[in-house]
Amino acid sequence: MDGQMDELYHWPRVLQLTLTATMTFNGTWKVTQNENYDKFMEKMGVNMVKRKLAAHDNLKITIAQEGDKFNVKESSTFRNIEIEFTLGVTFEYALADGTELSGAWTLEGDVLKGIFKRKDNGKDLTTTRIVQGDELIQSYTYEGVDAKRIFKRS
Repeated sequence: MDGQMDELYHWPRVLQLTLTATMTFNGTWKVTQNENYDKFMEKMGVNMVKRKLAAHDNLKITIAQEGDKFNVKESSTFRNIEIEFTLGVTFEYALADGTELSGAWTLEGDVLKGIFKRKDNGKDLTTTRIVQGDELIQSYTYEGVDAKRIFKRS
């Protein structure tokens, strides 16, 4: 019984440490680098003009997390949008090019992972966010094409 009590006693502390670790996403992040982003957008069906513009969108993301609830503000040259979601709960979202998605974010260790289904063709878009040092690395996978956008804390 003592072992079980020890586990119960430490559980709130483990939960607190886990939630504290995930708060590392909080802050304002400005895009500084794109890797294979043009090829990714091309695979997504974004036309060349929009791809060229998106490569220089000056995207800034502000993330605020409270437990399993997130508020994300995206501001760029093209649009400003605010998204609220709860981990594990499906929600609707539209990309800057108008592509509509439905999906959810989950937290796997220190990785925020989103799996979204395109409404127009039913294909999956997977995206992850991870903080490494002073960088937020957002990765995308769609139809076998991988891309990254790297953000610095601002």
